[in-house]
Amino acid sequence: MERVHKFLARAGVASRRKCERLIADGRVTVNGKTMTELGVQIDPTRDVVAVDGVIVHPPSEHLYMAINKPAGFVTTVRDTHGRPTVLDLVSGLGRRVYPVGRLDMESEGLLLLTDDGELAYGISHPSRGVAKVYRVRLARPITKSELATISSGIELEDGLTMPAPAKFIGRSDRLVEIELREGRKRQIRRMFATIGNEVVQLTRIAIGCVSLGTLREGASRRLTAEEVRGLKRLARVDNCDDID
Repeated sequence: MERVHKFLARAGVASRRKCERLIADGRVTVNGKTMTELGVQIDPTRDVVAVDGVIVHPPSEHLYMAINKPAGFVTTVRDTHGRPTVLDLVSGLGRRVYPVGRLDMESEGLLLLTDDGELAYGISHPSRGVAKVYRVRLARPITKSELATISSGIELEDGLTMPAPAKFIGRSDRLVEIELREGRKRQIRRMFATIGNEVVQLTRIAIGCVSLGTLREGASRRLTAEEVRGLKRLARVDNCDDID
C-alpha cells in the first residue's frame, strides 16, 4: 500500500508537496472517485489513479540530470512573466522533469532535474540534511570573526539559521565556501546582508555527492548510477540499491 501523493511523486507528476496540492484541489481521482483528503492509501498494482482525467503510470525507470544553471534563468517549470527557465536548457528528453529545490534567478551553478518525486523530496527537505555547497564572492572583505558568526548560525527575520560551516577559499578575503543543510529563500544573500556585506556572485558547486566539476555553463549531463545511489542514501530514500 502507498499514499496517493507519494505514488504521484514517484510517478513524476510533481514534487510531493505539489502532489498534495493537486489532491487538495480535487484534481486527483482513484478508481474514478475524486480524492481531496491527504493520507489515503492505494494499491499501486490494482488501483487506477488519474490527474485531470489522465491516468498516471509510474515510469519503469527515472531520469536524473545535472545542469550548470547560468544567471538569468528562473528555477521553475514555467514562468508567467515569460522569463527563461531552467527547462529551456534541456530538450528532447521525452518526458517531464522538474527542478530539485531552487536557485534564485541571479545565482548559478549545480541544479538537479528529475522525475523522481521521492528523491526530490528527500534532497530538498531540511530534515534529511543533504548538504549543498556554495562558492560566494562578496562585495567587501569579510573577517574571521564574521565568518565564524555565519558558520554558527545567524538570526534572520524567519528565525535562526542552522549552523552553516564557512571557510575562505585560497587567500582571498572576499571568496568564501559555505555549506547549507536547509534551503530558505535567498538564505545566503540574507545571511551576509545581516553582517553588512553583499553577495555579488553565488555559485552552487555540490549537492550531496554530486559536484559541478567541469560542466560548462548552460550544459547538462545525466547522473551516474553511483551518484544516484549516493543521493538516495544521503536523502534516506528507499530502493537506493536498485540502480544498475
